[in-house]
Amino acid sequence: MVMPVRGYAAHSATSALGLFSFVRRDPRPNDVAIEIEFAGVCHSDLHTVRGDWGVPRYPVVPGHEIIGRVTAVGADVTRFTVGQRVGVGCMVDSCQHCPACAQGLEQYCENGMTGTYNDVDRQDGTSTQGGYSERIVVSEQFVVNVPEHLDPAGAAPLLCAGITTWSPLRHWKVGPGSKVAVVGLGGLGHMALKLAKAMGAEVTLFSRSPGKEADAQRLGASHVVISTDPAQMKAVRGQFDLIIDTVPYVHELNPYVSTLAVSGTLVLVGYLGPLEEMLNTAPMVMGRKSVAGSVIGGIAETQEMLDFCGQHGITADIERIDIGSINDAYERMLKSDVKYRFVIDIASFQGAA
Repeated sequence: MVMPVRGYAAHSATSALGLFSFVRRDPRPNDVAIEIEFAGVCHSDLHTVRGDWGVPRYPVVPGHEIIGRVTAVGADVTRFTVGQRVGVGCMVDSCQHCPACAQGLEQYCENGMTGTYNDVDRQDGTSTQGGYSERIVVSEQFVVNVPEHLDPAGAAPLLCAGITTWSPLRHWKVGPGSKVAVVGLGGLGHMALKLAKAMGAEVTLFSRSPGKEADAQRLGASHVVISTDPAQMKAVRGQFDLIIDTVPYVHELNPYVSTLAVSGTLVLVGYLGPLEEMLNTAPMVMGRKSVAGSVIGGIAETQEMLDFCGQHGITADIERIDIGSINDAYERMLKSDVKYRFVIDIASFQGAA
């Protein structure tokens, strides 16, 4: 028995998202069926549906920051029960046998992870569709438990913005005594500030313009450095163990590399593509400094992040919207007119037309 579902989909790079009816599969033996409560709106959703990263598999139902309740489980499911609050992030499958998957790094699957939307189901060849919809069916291996006491709307962005910043913080072993800087104060940047602070680090925000000091400090920053001010940049030279760079467009890295401590690392989590200006390797060689990249996190790491957020009461700063406002939200997101993440209340589908 197929499961009819309403979603909001894009049918071309230039058309608005609109109501779209499709079907979800019956749960396989290892599947979890989820009634979606909230879906975060990620900049990746906009890039995908507008064809910025190649022609997608239209129609596309975006959404990979998903919070909901379990409504049914397959016969072989052992980790989840009906009624449990759960989450689904950016991927719904991987090969599960390559060296990366064997290490719990499904996001780096050597045979390619299966995206939550705009991808192909490994088993039946159908198109995956995301969280701007009423329900979803996902293998239990790619479902995570969400602490009940966390606000579910605020928890939704943890499934992408949260894990994207948590993973490098954990990989580079941030803790008490660490000095961490964050470049950019948006959906990713505000989560990096919150998480790094809760992990015990001394946190600094790099910003191109003044006026963000109060918000940055509220979110966990002890210092704000205006990156366009040469004097301020010189004052923090050689300081940081880790820099989380969340900027999603081409920008020069050399000024930030100079602020790394010996053996420090700048990790890119927001921008994919060629860099300009050319990277100057002299301070890297002379100070054993690194420029690296990172994308989301594995499933075990995502669960670890959610448990940590549950322990520390961490959620994203959000603006809750109805599904009918998604196209306006996209336009506002292009202008950085949100603090700091839109989240769709899926109950609003009841009035969708």
